[in-house]
This record gives sequence, C-alpha cells and structure tokens, in this order.
Amino acid sequence: MGELLKRLRKGFGRKLVVLHTINGWIVVILALSGVMLFMNYWRGTLGEGRVWLKELHIIVGLLSLAPVIFYLLLAAKHWKQLKGKPWQKFNVFVVLGLLVGWLISGLLLWQFRTVGPWWSNHALTVHDLLTWVGLPYIIYHSITRAKWLKEPNRRTVRIEREVKEGGAAVIHPAASPQSFLSRRAFVKWAVGGGIAIAVGPSFLKWTVNTLGVSIGSPSYDEIVTRDGNQMVPLPQPMPASAPPVGGGAKGDFRIYSVTPIPSFSNATWSFKIDGLVDKPMTWNWEQFVKLTRKVQVSDFHCVTGWSVYKNTWEGIPLKQFLQEAGVKTNAKTVKFYSGDGVYTDSLTLEQAQMDDIMVAVLHDGNLIPNDLGGPVRLIVPKMYAYKSVKWLNRIELIDKDHVGYWEERGYDIDAWV
Repeated sequence: MGELLKRLRKGFGRKLVVLHTINGWIVVILALSGVMLFMNYWRGTLGEGRVWLKELHIIVGLLSLAPVIFYLLLAAKHWKQLKGKPWQKFNVFVVLGLLVGWLISGLLLWQFRTVGPWWSNHALTVHDLLTWVGLPYIIYHSITRAKWLKEPNRRTVRIEREVKEGGAAVIHPAASPQSFLSRRAFVKWAVGGGIAIAVGPSFLKWTVNTLGVSIGSPSYDEIVTRDGNQMVPLPQPMPASAPPVGGGAKGDFRIYSVTPIPSFSNATWSFKIDGLVDKPMTWNWEQFVKLTRKVQVSDFHCVTGWSVYKNTWEGIPLKQFLQEAGVKTNAKTVKFYSGDGVYTDSLTLEQAQMDDIMVAVLHDGNLIPNDLGGPVRLIVPKMYAYKSVKWLNRIELIDKDHVGYWEERGYDIDAWV
C-alpha cells in the first residue's frame, strides 16, 4: 500500500492541477444538466432527450466519486503544503463537503424507489440547497483564484496623497504603490456582489417554496387567488373540506408542465367519458359541479423526489364514473386526456378500480388553480404524480394498452410509489 501511495504521489503538483481541471468540468456538466432538468422550458423542448439528460446527470454524478477518492489519496501531502493557509484549508473542506453531499443526496434520489418518499424528499431538499450554495461559491472561487489576479503588477492601485506646502494643498503621487484597494480585493467584492444580486432572489423564492420560510413571496393561498381559470359557479366545499379534514397540506408543490400552462372558462371547458362504454356522457361546468363528491386525505409523491403530505381532496371517485358509464367487456385500459392537448396517460381497468383514485375538483377546500392542474385533475395517490393527469377533461375506455407521455420517454408504465 505504501509503495502504491508513493507512486500516486509522484508528480503531485501536476496531478493536483489535472484533478482540479477534471473536477471543474464535472461540476460544469452537472450544473448545466441539473438546471435544464429543473426548468419547465426544457421539459417540453427536450422531450425524450430529457430522460437521456437525466441519465447523463446520474452517470457524471457517479463519476464525481473518482476525483474525490483520488484526492483523498493525495490529501496528506497536500495538507502539509497548506500549513499556515487557513482559507485554502477552508476551501478544501467546502469543496469536499459539496461533492460528498451532492453524491450522497444524488444517490438517494437515483434510488428513490428503494429508499422511499421520506428519504428522497429530504435528499432533494439537501441536493437543491447544496446547489444554491455550492454553485455560487464555486463560481466565485474560480474567478477570484484566476491566475491573472495573482500577478504582482495587478495587485495594487496607486493612490495620491495630499500635503500642505506653503499653506496650499498640493497633490503628490504616493512614493510607492499602497494597498488602498487591491485589484484582487476589488474583483472579489465585485464578483461576490454580482453573484449575490443574480442568485439572491431565486434563492429566496426557493427558500420560501421548499423550506416554508415566510418572507413575502407567493403562498399557496396567493396562487389560488391568482388562478387563471374563470369558472363559475365555484363549487361549494363539503364540511370535511373546509376546514380540511387532513389539517391542511404539509409541503409545497413544484410546478411542472410540458406545455405552457393553460387556463379555461365556462365557454372553453367540458368533461366527457367515452370510448368502450355503454353510455357516453358529457358535462359542462355548471353540470359537473353538481355531481356528488367525496372527500379523502392522501399524500402526493412526485417521481423527482418531492412530496406533499395530508392533502384533502374533494371530487368524484373514478370508479363512480366507470360504473355510471358502464364499461364494455372488451375494454382493457382507461386513457386520460389533459386539456393542454398534449399530455395523456393511462391505467389498466383493474388499477382504475382503486378506491382512492379521484377526479378532483377541490384541494384543501379551494378550487384547484390552473398552475396545479385545475379546474379538474386526476389524483392517483399510490402512484407517482405523472399518472395524476393535470387539466383532466376526457376519460376514454380502449381495448389496448396505451403508453403515456412520460412512459414514451422512458418512465415506468406502472408508477407505484
């Protein structure tokens, strides 16, 4: 082992530079792919490519373990060189902490089915927090450690000094450069301030949405208030919905969409069930809100790792629609259509009979806003949320399998939590 370490440490300085470069490119790839996976614009633009991008993100994330292990083998020698350099030691701890934290939380997100919603939900929060803190820090460190800032002739700014000569003030150049404000210090402050201004508002918004810290950003109630739908009359919540029997949802929804978020009015909205049924039916909004509804409390899990617990949903059980329409014997699959005109998904006829699958109209006593899939959306609590079709406006019974939007792009057809 000692001989192996000796060989690895040979040419230590050059290897450290190469290691730093490799690690830098890994962070760049992870940052770009992570941002693209996070942004709604890329969800619709990339299509199937988003799944490939996710695989690339996972593979590169796993590869990030290699430079960490290699550095740890060189760390003893490097640590001796950092004697008397506390800030450089601090930087080593920060970077290693970020890499290890990203790796562990990323592994938990990758294996979300194995670890379960609780672990993946917290792993996503940690992963995001490290990204919000780590990327600005790495950008700042990279710029302020640039070689050109270390050149002696760029370090100082000459200042002038004022002296009294014969009762009059005379300006003389300083005898030698003085560190009134070094170029390096100026760039550090400028870069740090620029990053804070650029990242700060988005970080504060993330803090509110994810950690529930109230600092004046839109709350769930405000999202409901600014709902883009114009549906009248508003459905009156049952006593179990207002106040919500579940005590109110715990957690925050992340808004994802593969299309621009649609909005509806009485004139543009209808709901129907057709296909292989005995009695096809169509409702306008006024008719739909008069249907008998039920209330249930359930958790909501997204395949990307986050969850919202104890939601109080009010709506019509799916199996009630199927019973009233009458399912023909050759029907095999229940297909769901989104009002965005693009998104579809499906359940087998057997799955569709589960008691807690609901065509929801209210959430915690409020009309579901269009940002979150209203005025009507499907809720499938035992499966990940890509099955819970937003802006639901049609149910069709068919005699064959149907591969939904995300299943076409690599997701599992059965989305059990």
